[in-house]
Amino acid sequence: MVRRWLAPVALAAITIGAAVGALMPARTRTPSRPAVAARAGVLSPRRLPDLLARAVADGNLHRRLDGVLADTDLGAGRTDSCLIVTYDGDTIYDTRPDRALTPASTLKLLTAAVALKRLGADSRLDTTVVAKTAPNDGVVAGDLWLVGGGDPLLGTADYAGSFKDQPRLFTDLAALADSVARAGVRTVTGGVVGDETRYDTQRYVPSWKPVYASDGDVGPLSALAFDDGFVEWKPKAIAAPAPATRAAAVFTELLKARGVTINAAPADGRAPAGARTVATLPSLPLRQVVGEMLIHSDNESAELLTKELGRRFGAGGTTTAGVAVIRKTLTDLGLNIDATTMNDGSGLDPADKVTCSLLLSLITGPTKDDLLAAGLAVAARTGTLFDRLLNTAAAERLRAKTGTLEGVLGLAGLVDPIAPNKQPLTFAFLANSLPRPSEARGKRLQQRLGEALAAYPDAPTAASLAP
Repeated sequence: MVRRWLAPVALAAITIGAAVGALMPARTRTPSRPAVAARAGVLSPRRLPDLLARAVADGNLHRRLDGVLADTDLGAGRTDSCLIVTYDGDTIYDTRPDRALTPASTLKLLTAAVALKRLGADSRLDTTVVAKTAPNDGVVAGDLWLVGGGDPLLGTADYAGSFKDQPRLFTDLAALADSVARAGVRTVTGGVVGDETRYDTQRYVPSWKPVYASDGDVGPLSALAFDDGFVEWKPKAIAAPAPATRAAAVFTELLKARGVTINAAPADGRAPAGARTVATLPSLPLRQVVGEMLIHSDNESAELLTKELGRRFGAGGTTTAGVAVIRKTLTDLGLNIDATTMNDGSGLDPADKVTCSLLLSLITGPTKDDLLAAGLAVAARTGTLFDRLLNTAAAERLRAKTGTLEGVLGLAGLVDPIAPNKQPLTFAFLANSLPRPSEARGKRLQQRLGEALAAYPDAPTAASLAP
């Protein structure tokens, strides 16, 4: 374990007879980089109050974080874990930052960063309606194809409102039915055919636990996933056996409600080459899609974005191709992924591995994307943190990506400062081998870690330390 603080600053203060030396922590640690005082270039009495206040604050943070990592709720995770905390470019605490650990949903930070980089924050994923020939006098001769473009938020207000933390943004399929009706379509001599051929039809990653599907943690993956591929979600999620046909059936009813006559049953299949576009429904801008994925830890969104990356920049619309694109992009960005293992884009696979250093580098550092940080859940307010850290100093200040699997806990993000014109505290934490059942333990540990981080910087003011 390596922990860092500004011991040279304290020693300098003692050397000139600072009366507040007794405030410093008893243990000293060797910094891995030049101390703040050295970088400032002087150890003048004018600078020492600020430096000493910082050193005291860092030392207090160390004691609190030592306590979190010694918590009995961690069990074997007290050693099977990593933690790194930085402030204003300085690492002020770390333990095993480069140890490869199961990240759970914090892995979505990798998927999100690459999606924003490669697809573009303003890009959209279009769902289209096409016909073999253009409508003639309100009549579509033959079938009408509903072509999936990989929009993970395609669905209904009812489903979007079922998220336990808060309603999720969504792309309303009814708006596409409105567009078809406005295009003058009144009769379809065939039926609506759902086309999901943009991606493969592997519904679940083979290495996932079957319980993820049965518990509704993720729906069947499809380029035409509608309501995340679920037919029902209350009181229990029930997956559509054929997602594309399910979407076609819903769209059929939406068209009928708008006076369009449909003469055949819904089905699934590939749209013909050269088909004419009748209407288009763009998704929300990708920045919002990624934001919803992170805030709600939406597994379906993460996996569809992974397949989209594979289709556009890799070997095709598959999970394997998308993961390869994510890894290559992170490497091209100069990030060290030697210890990283990815079998999916969501973190559901317990064999996934990342380091705290990598997670932190996505939040702060030369490759950071402010849009990524803007998509993090906010403690006591939004997403997976909406009911966490209530009535604490971290409420509405801590923004993070959560991660939870059985025996696995993750939290990575930042804590906004109370004082104006100050930098946020940034951190990444992973713990494996938690005693089971681990969900309640994980929530308590996230609470303790959040409170410890939000207390920073608790130290005397520089003015009170001035000679």
